[in-house]
Amino acid sequence: MKKILVAVALYAFVLGGVEARQSTTPKQDAKDAGSDTKAVAKKTGSATKKETKKAVDSPDKKPGDTTPKQDIKSAGSDTKAAAKKTGSATKKETKKAANKTAQKTDQGAQKVEDKTKPN
Repeated sequence: MKKILVAVALYAFVLGGVEARQSTTPKQDAKDAGSDTKAVAKKTGSATKKETKKAVDSPDKKPGDTTPKQDIKSAGSDTKAAAKKTGSATKKETKKAANKTAQKTDQGAQKVEDKTKPN
């Protein structure tokens, strides 16, 4: 009988310990996981920003070298200039085409007028 009571007491103690360890709910576990993920994402973003800044503002720069930041800036400038040239050329050619169309329309109208003139 004593052995049974010791076994029951031990069993109750072990079960009580298991229940005590599971003091968090699944909902709380999910919240904790979300918080941990958010913290890791922040750390990753911070590290990426730091390394990018190092690469852009590198102290190992030689005279005449351009930084990635300068390259990005000049690429934007070049794109702007190319867009402006393209826009100007398009405008010029459109005007040319419109004038030629108007001229040909006038010629066609003149032909029709000549043909319909009474003799």
